Amino acid sequence: MSDETKKDAEEIAAAAASSDKADPPSDPSEAKAAADQESPDPAAKPAPKPAGSVAPKSAGSVAPKPAGSVAPKRASVPPTSRPSVAPTTGFKPLISSRYTVPDVHKIEVAERHGAYKIARRALMAMTPEKIREEVKAASIRGRGGAGFPAGIKWGFLNPGPDEQVYLVVNGDESEPGTFKDRTILNIDPHRLIEGILITCYAIGAHRCWVYIRGELQHSIKQLDAALAEARAKGYVGARPFGKPHEIEIFTHTGAGAYICGEETALLNSLEGRRGEPRLKPPFPAIKGAFDMPTIVNNVETIAAVPDILEMGGESWNKLSRLSPQDGGTRLYGISGHVKKPGVYEAPVGISMRDLIDEYGGGMLHDDRPLKAVIPGGSSTPVLRPDWKVDAPKEDHPLHKWHGMSEIDVPMGVDTYRALGTMLGTCCAIVMDSSVNMVEATRNLMRFYKHESCGQCTPCREGSGWLVDTLQQIVSGKGSVQDVETLAEIANNMMGNTICAFADGTAMPLLGMVQKFREEFVEAATKGTPLDVRHDSSTVDLFEGAA
Repeated sequence: MSDETKKDAEEIAAAAASSDKADPPSDPSEAKAAADQESPDPAAKPAPKPAGSVAPKSAGSVAPKPAGSVAPKRASVPPTSRPSVAPTTGFKPLISSRYTVPDVHKIEVAERHGAYKIARRALMAMTPEKIREEVKAASIRGRGGAGFPAGIKWGFLNPGPDEQVYLVVNGDESEPGTFKDRTILNIDPHRLIEGILITCYAIGAHRCWVYIRGELQHSIKQLDAALAEARAKGYVGARPFGKPHEIEIFTHTGAGAYICGEETALLNSLEGRRGEPRLKPPFPAIKGAFDMPTIVNNVETIAAVPDILEMGGESWNKLSRLSPQDGGTRLYGISGHVKKPGVYEAPVGISMRDLIDEYGGGMLHDDRPLKAVIPGGSSTPVLRPDWKVDAPKEDHPLHKWHGMSEIDVPMGVDTYRALGTMLGTCCAIVMDSSVNMVEATRNLMRFYKHESCGQCTPCREGSGWLVDTLQQIVSGKGSVQDVETLAEIANNMMGNTICAFADGTAMPLLGMVQKFREEFVEAATKGTPLDVRHDSSTVDLFEGAA
C-alpha cells in the first residue's frame, strides 16, 4: 500500500468513526433480508444453502454436504503466513471522497466539491435508457446484502399505463457489525440525494422514500436538513435543474425492528402495516409500495450512481479486482479486535487479510492472534484463517485460491458464495484468540430470537430452541448430543419460511458449529466458565483496566 493510499484510508476511517459515535455498529436482514433482495432470480436470495461452511469433513459432522461444495480443510496455515496484497496503488476514493471535507453536509460546501454536477448533466443531457445502460455495464452488485446487480433489477420494471413507479432506499441499517451506510447519511447526505435524483429519472419514478432505522437520529436529521437545502435550490421538487420531471423525496423513520431491513417488511412498515415480510412473488418491481412497481435499493448502491455516470459504467466496473462480474469500489467496515476499526473504501475484491492487516492496522493485541472473522454482518457464516480452500478442479470458481487460507479469497459476492459464506454488507467482525465461540454464538442467537417477527413457525420457534439449547450447553447441563441438536434445529429452519431471516439465523450457527465443533463439545461436557462469558476486553473495561 502506498503512503498516499494509507493516508486516504486512515482519513476515511477517522471521519467515519467520529461521525456517529452515539450509534453502535449494527443493519438488517440479509438474513439476510437486506435491501436488495427483491429479485425474482433465486440466486439473489441472500441465504442459499451453504456450499462449504457447514459441510462435514467426516462421519461425525453435523450437516449434510451439499453437492459440489468447497469443504475447507484444517491446515497448518498461520493467520499471517502470507504477505498481504497491497491495495491498488494510487487508489482514490469515490463514494467517500468528500468524507474529509469539513461541513460537506451543507449544500454550498458539497457543490463546491462537485455535488449535483452529474445529476444536472444526467437529467438535462442523458436519456433514462442511457443511464440504465451505464448502471448495468457497471455491474454494481447490491450493497445491502443480497448482491443482486442493480442494473438488472431496474430492468424488471414494466409498469402498466395506470401505474406509478416508486423508489425506496433502504437505510434501515440494523445488522450487527454493520455501520457503513450511516457514514453516507451523516457525512455526505447530498451524495445520496444526487443518486436518488438520477435513479428516479432513470426508472421513471416521481416519488422516493428513504427508510432509516429509528435509532439513527443523527442520520435522519442530517438527511432532512440536506433535503430542505436541495428543495430550496429547486433540485428536489417540480422541475429539478429545470427538467419537467417532478421528483419528491421523503424520509421515513423505522421503529428499530431488524426485520424491516427485509425489503417487503420494510414496504409493509412504510404503508403503516405490521413489519412482516410478504410472500413473493409478486416481487416489489411488479407490486411493491402501495401496490405499485417499486425498486428497493440500499443507500450505498444509490449513492454510487453519480460516480458510475461520471466515469462511465465500463470504466467504473474495471476498478474492481473481480471485474466484470462484480464491479467498482465499495465501502468496507471492520470492527472487533483490530487496531483501526472503521469504514474504508477500496476496490471490490480485496481479501479479508488485506482488510484486517492493511486497512484495520492488524490485530489489536500482538499476543492474541486472529481466531475467526464474520465477513459481512452477523448473518454470514464465519471464516477461520487456519482452514484452507479445497478446490482442486480447474473449473471450480475458487481453484485459483486452492490450498490458501479462507481469508485470502477475494471479497466478492460470487467468490464468498462459492466459499460457503456470504459477502453480506461487507462489514467484518474480527475475533481474536480470547473469544469463546460458544458464547459468541449464544450472543448472536439471542439477538435473532429477539428480532424474529414471529410470522413463520420454524423461525419463531426454532430461534428460541437454539437459544435454549445453547443455554443448556454453556451452563454445563447439556450433552454432546445437544451439539447435533443445534445443527438439526438450524437445518429445519432453513428454506422453510417466507423470508431469509431464518436462513440468516441458521447459517452462522451452522458455520460456528462446523468450524469450532471442539469448543461446543467441550462446553457441552464442562460448560463455559464465567470468565469467558464476555470478551476479555469487555471484562477489562468493566474492571477499569481499559
